[in-house]
Amino acid sequence: MTTETKDRLVEAATAVLRTHGYAGASARTIAKAAGVNSALVFYHFGGVDQLLLAALDRSSAERMALHSATVAPIRTIEELADAATRIYRDDVDGGHVTVFCELVAAAVARPELRGPVSDRAQPWLAFVEETLERVIGGTPLARLTSPRELANAAIAFYLGVNLFSVLDADRSRTESVFRMVRRLAPRAKLLTLRLPKRRNGVRRAAD
Repeated sequence: MTTETKDRLVEAATAVLRTHGYAGASARTIAKAAGVNSALVFYHFGGVDQLLLAALDRSSAERMALHSATVAPIRTIEELADAATRIYRDDVDGGHVTVFCELVAAAVARPELRGPVSDRAQPWLAFVEETLERVIGGTPLARLTSPRELANAAIAFYLGVNLFSVLDADRSRTESVFRMVRRLAPRAKLLTLRLPKRRNGVRRAAD
């Protein structure tokens, strides 16, 4: 029963964050959605913020498994652009963008949340950086801007999209950004050709 109750609370916390935001995520509201006594929020998690972080952890684990499978076969910049579009749509439709961004926004006013939320962003930075390294590592594009810098930009865009959605209810403007990226990707091939390696002062094609 304990595990079942905790699961129900985490699921309810996720749903409340998506529909009511951090400001509406009280112990009473979450407990009502879970069909349990609000005291159980504190009994099982120690507080509302800890429960909301647990909801983010579950959401992140589910999305990481899904997106890791999505990017595993990617080898070209065009494939990467298509995958980024699918990932964005999946995360918006699944509510992960909202869950993550609500806690990031809450951390502005609640400094005690900044460390825990930042820690939970690190695996995503590493995920994006590793994917970019596999696709553009050793290319002129990687020399112009490193995979790490691009990963930082991707996370910043990801966070900004949720805020921008207030002005872009039908997603048309955000979708136009992804269309632009997909149009530009084929034209970036020269920047993603791997540079030849040197051997005894002579360049040869990379293995």
